[in-house]
Amino acid sequence: MSSATGQSVPARKSFRETQFEVREEAILDATHRLLALHGYELMSMDHIAADVGIAKGSLYKHFDSKDALVGAVMVRLLKRTRDALAAVGGDSAIGRLEGLLRWTLNERLGGGIPHLPSTSQSLRESLMANRHYVDELLRLSDEVGELIRAARQAGDLATHLDDEFILYTFYARACDPTLDFLRLGATIPDERIVDQMVAACFSGIGVRPSPPAPERHA
Repeated sequence: MSSATGQSVPARKSFRETQFEVREEAILDATHRLLALHGYELMSMDHIAADVGIAKGSLYKHFDSKDALVGAVMVRLLKRTRDALAAVGGDSAIGRLEGLLRWTLNERLGGGIPHLPSTSQSLRESLMANRHYVDELLRLSDEVGELIRAARQAGDLATHLDDEFILYTFYARACDPTLDFLRLGATIPDERIVDQMVAACFSGIGVRPSPPAPERHA
């Protein structure tokens, strides 16, 4: 449809189309939550349908398999992560890396799922066969990789470590089960957990020895 000015006006969505999209978001939200709670193997389409409050047949109108549904959840997570990276403030590359890790850890504390689910071989195989997931993961990795190279050039990252090693160390910290154990212990506030995990990732936990004092000559 064109307006009087000649510009095209997007067609209004029907109520049914809007309802379909809203329900699909509810399905993705429920799957994200149940995946974090039960894991891939124990979560079923019945669980998801019951959580959303729809018939399982309605669920299959949106996603034809559990693999397809989980893939869509992970693609959405990666897109949100790229959006978060774009929104992270700071002039330095290392500051943006720290900000992204902080965002990711807070998402985990809020019930989110890891970006690289390493505990389930069947889920890994399913995701690696999902072209949309792999493409989105590569885009995120390229963006994080650029920050890693910039931080190294600025002297903020170790020069003896490979870029790929630093990248996967970053992902590992974002998926670290230490976060869950510390929260279960309930002795350290969430904010302090995040602060310490970010500090441990970028500064380490060891105390560097002071350089020897210069010799004094009589």
